[in-house]
Amino acid sequence: MEKFRLIDRAYINSLIRKRPSHFHKGDCGRVLIIAGSEGMAGAAVLCARGALRSGAGLVRVCVPDGLIPILQGTVVEATCVKRSFSPEILEEYQAVILGPGLGTAEENGELVERVLKSSVPKMVIDADALNTIARENLFALLKTAAGRTVITPHPGEAASLLGCSPWEINRDRAGAVRALAEKTGAVVLLKGEGTLVHAAGGEIRINKTGNPGMATGGSGDVLSGIIGSFCAQGFSCLDAAGAGAYVHGMAGDLAAHALGEYGMIAEDLASTTALALKKILQEQAAKRKQQIVISAVNDPKKHKEN
Repeated sequence: MEKFRLIDRAYINSLIRKRPSHFHKGDCGRVLIIAGSEGMAGAAVLCARGALRSGAGLVRVCVPDGLIPILQGTVVEATCVKRSFSPEILEEYQAVILGPGLGTAEENGELVERVLKSSVPKMVIDADALNTIARENLFALLKTAAGRTVITPHPGEAASLLGCSPWEINRDRAGAVRALAEKTGAVVLLKGEGTLVHAAGGEIRINKTGNPGMATGGSGDVLSGIIGSFCAQGFSCLDAAGAGAYVHGMAGDLAAHALGEYGMIAEDLASTTALALKKILQEQAAKRKQQIVISAVNDPKKHKEN
């Protein structure tokens, strides 16, 4: 029977820490989001909100020209760049998120190739970008970015990448996540109940935060934003995926507590992502305070001297 390593609070506490007082926005990571298409501007909006609410210092969104007014009027903290960007612009960012709401246009093949060939430090590839990789057979190119890429497929996208059915993915999720990591060279986050995170050669990690209310359109776009933000803040791809899954699920649990599982929507997840991080840091502070009190009780003389 497959054994998983649980993504737990101790692991999260080793990654998410209180920021130094001297931090400025340049210390918190620059993220470029290449997303959106006609009729799917919301995916870009939700991804940007996820990145901002999880602490990215600067977020820029690359969308078709017609969507720029929507993005600038909806996510006022983000800036925009046209889809006709030069490859050099990618070098300005610590992380690029590619795919949410990108659509199925043929020209996306060239766009995906342009990003995969770049030297951007870290990439998060999701949604239609994954379908483009499968359709255009860009696996060899994807493997050249091994070690600096996270892919975040749901079972349908995983099936497209592996050339099988979603039923086969769900029948053996552990086998699927291993096969995806081997085929792509990327850190793989396989969405679904008990989200799995895996990099070839390592153990499979499982996340248990979250609830059925998160089964709503746009939830995965927020997750991509969170993972890209953590990548830009200096997490390894594996840690960004693991922490992203945990925080995203925790945000879903907070949203469900406030609104119920039936009524929560993806926009709520972006807001409660900030609350999830706040709760993690508050609990860390409370634990430190408790340890100080215990230390004072056990050794009052030493405490008085300090």
